[in-house]
Amino acid sequence: MTTSGSRPAPQGPGVRATPIPGLLVVDLVVHGDARGWFKENWQRVKMVAAGLPDFEPVQHSVAANGPAGVTRGVHAEPWDKLVSVAAGRVFGAWVDLREGPTFGTPFTLELDESVAVFVPEGVGNSYQTLTEGAVYSYLVNDHWSPEATYTMLNLADPTVGIDWPIPLAEAVVSDKDQAHPTLDQVTPVPQAKTSGRVVVLGAGGQLGRALLEALPDAEGLGREDLDLTDPGAVESFDFTGVEAVINAAAYTAVDQAESPEGRRSAWAANATGVAALARAAVVHGFRLVHYSSDYVFDGTKDVFAEDDPLCPVSVYGASKAAGDLAVSVVPRHYLVRTSWVVGEGKNFVSTMTDLAERGVDPRVVDDQVGRLTFTTDLAAATTHLLDTGAPYGTYDVTSTGDPVSWAGLTRTVFELTGHDPGRVTPVTTAEYMAGVTGPVAPRPARSVLDLDKIQETGFDPVDQLTGLTTYLDGKKDS
Repeated sequence: MTTSGSRPAPQGPGVRATPIPGLLVVDLVVHGDARGWFKENWQRVKMVAAGLPDFEPVQHSVAANGPAGVTRGVHAEPWDKLVSVAAGRVFGAWVDLREGPTFGTPFTLELDESVAVFVPEGVGNSYQTLTEGAVYSYLVNDHWSPEATYTMLNLADPTVGIDWPIPLAEAVVSDKDQAHPTLDQVTPVPQAKTSGRVVVLGAGGQLGRALLEALPDAEGLGREDLDLTDPGAVESFDFTGVEAVINAAAYTAVDQAESPEGRRSAWAANATGVAALARAAVVHGFRLVHYSSDYVFDGTKDVFAEDDPLCPVSVYGASKAAGDLAVSVVPRHYLVRTSWVVGEGKNFVSTMTDLAERGVDPRVVDDQVGRLTFTTDLAAATTHLLDTGAPYGTYDVTSTGDPVSWAGLTRTVFELTGHDPGRVTPVTTAEYMAGVTGPVAPRPARSVLDLDKIQETGFDPVDQLTGLTTYLDGKKDS
């Protein structure tokens, strides 16, 4: 464990995910000198911005321990809490006792003054002191009550196999903790139902339909229900009881956005309307999910990461970048950046499939490179972020696999649908645009997004070729 003073102090806390959904490790900023140290153990604005839930704590409890080896738990309590150390060092151990695929999953970590852990309701919490006089602190979002129902697990459960630094036979353990049941006798804690409504905007679009399939209890709204281009409509909308808003609504006519009328429409939907939605999220406290685009970049790098500077080259890209900036000020937001979206409805792949079937030999751009994103995968990534309590912020989500040009993609579509890929003629962007009438938007030459951050949360996007094959097979069956 790194101690304070052995590393440069960061500007704010850092938040890391763990194998247990919603269990988050917080790297605290500790200021130390010859007098001792100081830290902000809970700082709402900074920590929520870093990715912790705004869990609204109401009680602070402190446990002072005597000798090394004091061992407590495993207790899953009916509230969320932030645990930390005020003095000494402890070995923390957590076990997911909630119903679901991660039931029984353990996670361990040594805690000193520089590390805290956010423990969601239903996750068993325990610790063992490694130093004499360790002081253990926990901040909870409900008041302790003798009537509260706890779910317990035996510290020595063999199936979980916690590797206690001090063997339990030599540790200080209460009789009650020694008598807790083993995992096979534990009734899983029911998953808490979302306490509020989930609203999907743009419900009629490709992504909106996929989201409603992934979230069957969500409320889908179209433009006739809430028009994002009218900030007054957003301001007057009744967000009472809304826990999360997923915004899949956008103006996506990239070329038309270069016209005077299209420019106004793009900015109204992608920037002004999104800013109004961001204000509503701050006022009403709901989580906001918003989708961004590879068009916020200029395409001059091999791969773009979440923290690369915005540098759009088109009106559409600029309007999306403005929306990104508005969403970034919302304390609880997921900004999901994607590219080359394919779902149920009109899209590039469906158009090329249709051309192949009709005997049309297309000329397709070969100097724009990227990866497809399937709406089913994008919806799955969204539910993953919401369900696991991943740190808030921006995440790139596309398919994995080798990047490909539009022409290369089209040849693959022809081949997978039983047509001669030699019918596809690759051309440059300049050659293709030479025959286009009307407004034309500049395109990024490379739209490859870095996927490390979303994969670190435990979500693995589908391979591009696998997703394409599945998508085309589904079209055959429909």
